[in-house]
Amino acid sequence: MDTKRIIHLFILSFLLFAGCRNTERKAPVVGFVEAFEDATIAQAREGFVEALADSGFQQADGSIEIIYRNAQGDIPTLSQIVNYYLTEKVDLLATSTTLSTITAIQRVKEIPIFMMVSPEPKRMEILDAEGRPPENLFGVSESLAYIDTSFAIIPRLVKPRGAELVVGMIYNQAEPQSQDAMRAVKALADELGVRLEALPVNSSADAQLVTQSLLNKNIDAFFANPDNTVFASFETILKNCNQRNVPVFTSEAGLVKRGAVAAFGADLYQWGYQAGAQAAHYLKQGNGEGIEIELVKTRKRVYNAAAAQKFGLAFPDTYEAIR
Repeated sequence: MDTKRIIHLFILSFLLFAGCRNTERKAPVVGFVEAFEDATIAQAREGFVEALADSGFQQADGSIEIIYRNAQGDIPTLSQIVNYYLTEKVDLLATSTTLSTITAIQRVKEIPIFMMVSPEPKRMEILDAEGRPPENLFGVSESLAYIDTSFAIIPRLVKPRGAELVVGMIYNQAEPQSQDAMRAVKALADELGVRLEALPVNSSADAQLVTQSLLNKNIDAFFANPDNTVFASFETILKNCNQRNVPVFTSEAGLVKRGAVAAFGADLYQWGYQAGAQAAHYLKQGNGEGIEIELVKTRKRVYNAAAAQKFGLAFPDTYEAIR
């Protein structure tokens, strides 16, 4: 057999082998993006991955590949991450926190997006003229209804230093859901006869200065609302409030583990798990038929036992003590 014929047969065999490999079923690839590094937010990712594993999609056995990236709070980096996932042609995108979800929606039109730790689509201002969210958006969102319960416990437990109870909060004026939360809290505060002192903040770098400004207004308590800036700067907020003997309440159960006094809010691990179960269903059936954007199913009342003791606060039996 001459050399040319050998080479021809080799090339033919290689192409046939490559063709067979291309027809083999490969494991689905999930691109997971977080907007910033945060211990509380990370619980949602843990729940998401666990739900996939429980449905048979495990990284350990190669039945799924999960590419994880974190933007570390940098918007241009967040955009680059989403563009990278587009280049990699991932089968599914998972987004944690509002900024990640909005960035993905703006750039991704074909790949399914499964959001978590994000508000309802209408609060992200992403509905079309007919009031519908993007066709490729799935996952789990949150409403503002639970904030009422979180805030309402403050006047039941905290005694005002002056003639009226004063509660402080900060909000990121660049985030629609943060502004919505502030307005909801303001309406409830008026109803409860509480004076709300709310100051805007542009980034976590401003949190200490703004928190100190609120404390100088002699607030009786601080309310940490569902805001990405609050999550990222929570230790700074907590430290300043503790130094002035001001208890911190919140609507986010994860922040109670980090030192807030109490919360009635979403369990972030379960939030991610719920979104992960949806994503697994999508991967199994190969499309989004019958899958709709859901609201968080698991909320819980929790209080930090050490913080409660520090401020001399007694919680009802409906609240679970954590340390």
